[in-house]
Amino acid sequence: MQRSTESRREFIKSAAVGTLATLSLPTIIPAHAFGANDRIRVAVIGVNGRGKDHIQGFSKQKDVEVVTLCDVDSNVLQERANEFEKKYNRKVQTVGDLRQVYDDKNIDAVSIATPNHWHALAAIWACQAGKDVYVEKPGAHNIYEGRKLVEAAHRYNRIVQHGVQLRSSVAIQEAIQHLRDGLIGNVYMARGLVYKWRPDIGNQGKSSVPSELNWNLWQGPAQEKEFSKNYVHYNWHWFWDYGNGDIGNQGIHETDLCMWGLNVGLPEEITSGGGKFLWKDCKETPETLTSTYKYPKEGKIIQFEVRPWMTNKEDGVEIGNLFYGDKGYMVINGYDDYKTFLGKERTPGPARKAGGDHYANFIECVRSRDKSKQNGPVETAHLSSGIAHLGNIAYRLGRTLHFDPKNEVFVGDKEANQMLTRKYRAPFIVPEKV
Repeated sequence: MQRSTESRREFIKSAAVGTLATLSLPTIIPAHAFGANDRIRVAVIGVNGRGKDHIQGFSKQKDVEVVTLCDVDSNVLQERANEFEKKYNRKVQTVGDLRQVYDDKNIDAVSIATPNHWHALAAIWACQAGKDVYVEKPGAHNIYEGRKLVEAAHRYNRIVQHGVQLRSSVAIQEAIQHLRDGLIGNVYMARGLVYKWRPDIGNQGKSSVPSELNWNLWQGPAQEKEFSKNYVHYNWHWFWDYGNGDIGNQGIHETDLCMWGLNVGLPEEITSGGGKFLWKDCKETPETLTSTYKYPKEGKIIQFEVRPWMTNKEDGVEIGNLFYGDKGYMVINGYDDYKTFLGKERTPGPARKAGGDHYANFIECVRSRDKSKQNGPVETAHLSSGIAHLGNIAYRLGRTLHFDPKNEVFVGDKEANQMLTRKYRAPFIVPEKV
């Protein structure tokens, strides 16, 4: 559905009115605030991959109802609706255009699991429509979008939860507290590891658009190009217009944990190198990538490794993090498991394995309107995504970059600064003023 300029203006105006109402809500939300039986009504946007987990995650929450599924592929949408009806013994509404979701006043929150290039704009539109947001990682496709998403969340007073679910792990929260308390001493370095099995995707070339796919809407903010089966449905991760490589895919969990553990924001110096050494396929992003982020004022450094195929593990870790201090080191394996090793003899220290529920944390904050309780606040959507984008920019330009974290620009580097944003395609434009 195309939205006229006039109707869009009315849309924003009505969203602003809704925001004022939200700002005046008392701390304890009255029962009628979320409709009958105090139920929070959720729509899931993008239901092919991670969206399946979103449906399940929200469906098991108390007094939460998944009421709408949205996807630009009608076959995927129908398949998911059939599965939903079979599993939950009720029908769910289906729509093909996310703007229909935002027009629906009965929807309280949206859960976004689209390709990366849609995340920020979909979340910003949701904020403008007065809806709370759970958005998959990375929260933004570039630095500019991340900052605009933060601004939108605050302007419209929305709960925006970033899908870095390890932040809700009881074990990882305990691990971070150990770092803060000095268990391994002065923590000067973090290392992020992403060793995933990424095969040759070949090159299927251009072809006609499948009848079930709204290709224009799928491309959204990206510049229009011919359809290829290499893009849809998963391998878009390896093309710059839509994805960010594995450092901006799986790696966001680990970049987030690196920054959280070191208690730092965006870096001042970035070096990144790698390339494609295994397959002669049509991927644009590097298969292998080594990135280094320096914090000279804080005396800290982040190292990040992406490897796609045969590799050793590091202390048993393929996906995870290592933290180094002057009294020991910490190993975080996956999303819910940490171990520590102390002193020169690497004596085993505190360790734990325990998970958490990131969806439940989001719902709790939607009810209370208390952003301080969020485990994955909107700032993580910007910063943990942002550091990955900085690494990709350094890789693509092939040189060390110097960055001003306060103003979020590169120092004296026009070419690098042009890569902080992208050229958008109307009407899918991330606005300067959200």
